[in-house]
Amino acid sequence: MSRKIRVDAVLVQAVIAGALSFAHLHDIAVAAGQDGWKAWAYPVSVDLLLVAAWRRLRILRAAGEPARAAWTWFAVALTASLGANVATAGLLDLNNVPAWLRILVAGWPALAFLGGTLLVHTPATAPVPVSNAEPAADIVLTRDTST
Repeated sequence: MSRKIRVDAVLVQAVIAGALSFAHLHDIAVAAGQDGWKAWAYPVSVDLLLVAAWRRLRILRAAGEPARAAWTWFAVALTASLGANVATAGLLDLNNVPAWLRILVAGWPALAFLGGTLLVHTPATAPVPVSNAEPAADIVLTRDTST
């Protein structure tokens, strides 16, 4: 039995777009003063937050629950990704990065950690409140006085 390998154009496009976006995020991190493994960790962090937010969105939608927080973190990660793509298009002098961008890049790990933690550890449904009151008795005991 032979299997044909079918190239999916959308998948190829996604790989190309992902690789370019990854490189742009890396370039911004390097320009903002991060080097070595740290510069490579930034694109991973941005992309993982994007994926985690999208996954959370799908879970909340399937459960019919509000997804405002997940949308917020998705928008934050998408803004970081798009911002890096646009900034490396020649609109930003990568040899003279403004202080505000250095601050954003330096603060990204804490922001991404906060977002990822909230996405993962917020329950999909509201927990049932636990009461300290004694439970009501289901069985009523009576004494038989007929004899």
